[in-house]
Amino acid sequence: MQPIFDSRHALATLDAGGIATLTLRDAGKLNILGRAAIGELSAALQRLAADERLRVLVLRGAGERAFIGGADIGEMAALDPASAKDFIGALAGLCDAVMRVPVPVIARLAGWCLGGGLEVAAACDLRLADDGAHFGMPEVKVGIPSVIHAALLPRLLGESRAGWLLQTGETIDAARAESWGFVQERCAAGGLDDLVQRRAAQLAALPPQAVRQQKALLQHWQVVSPAQAVADSVEAFAAAYRTGEPQQHMGAFLARKRGARPAG
Repeated sequence: MQPIFDSRHALATLDAGGIATLTLRDAGKLNILGRAAIGELSAALQRLAADERLRVLVLRGAGERAFIGGADIGEMAALDPASAKDFIGALAGLCDAVMRVPVPVIARLAGWCLGGGLEVAAACDLRLADDGAHFGMPEVKVGIPSVIHAALLPRLLGESRAGWLLQTGETIDAARAESWGFVQERCAAGGLDDLVQRRAAQLAALPPQAVRQQKALLQHWQVVSPAQAVADSVEAFAAAYRTGEPQQHMGAFLARKRGARPAG
C-alpha cells in the first residue's frame, strides 16, 4: 500500500490494483470537518485525481463511529456573513473535488453521516453502508439552511423525501436510506469492509478508460438536455475505440465464446 498523501487530517494510499483509500483522521470522535480538514482532504483529492494509476477511490472516516459527523459547529458559531461565505465555499470546493475525481468514488458509510458529511457522501458515486449507519441534515436545528451539495438530494431522493430530510432536520437509519435510494448497497454490522473491498475490486477490474468515460458521461448528462446527451454520447462511443479497450475486451469475449462451443 503506497502513501499518496499524508497530513494531519488526510491519509491517502494506493494499492497495486489501483484502489485508493482516503481517510479523514484526527478530527474528533465523529470526524468533524473544520477548515484544516477541509483543506487537506481537498488537496489529497486533487493529488489522487491526477494519478493515472487510480481505478477506484474509497472515501472514509477514521473508526466506526462516523463517516463524517458534519461541519465544525465550534468554528461556524464564530462566523460572520463574510467568513461564513468563505467557510461554506471551502466545503463546496471539497464536494466539487470529490466529483472531479475521474474514477468511481465509494463512500464507506459507518456510523453517523450528518450535514456536510452527507453532502460529501452525495458527491460520491456509490454509497455503501452497514446497518448501524444513520443519516441526517440537521442544519435547520442550529439556525442555518442546508446549502451547497444538499442541492443534489432532490435528484437522488426525490423532491418529497429531500424536502422532509432538509426541513425537519430528522435522521434516518440505513434501511430507510437504502429504500430512498441514497445508499445503493447495505450489509450487516461487521461486514462493511468486505462489501467495500469486493465492490472496489469489481470496479478496478473493469476496463479503466471505459469506466472513466462512463463517469464523465453520467455527470455530463445531468447538465444537458436529453437530446444533447444522446448526441454527445455518439462521439464518446467512437472515442472509446481510440483507447483500444473495445478491441481487446470484445476480442477476448469472442475468443471465450468460440472456446465454449462444443466440438463437432
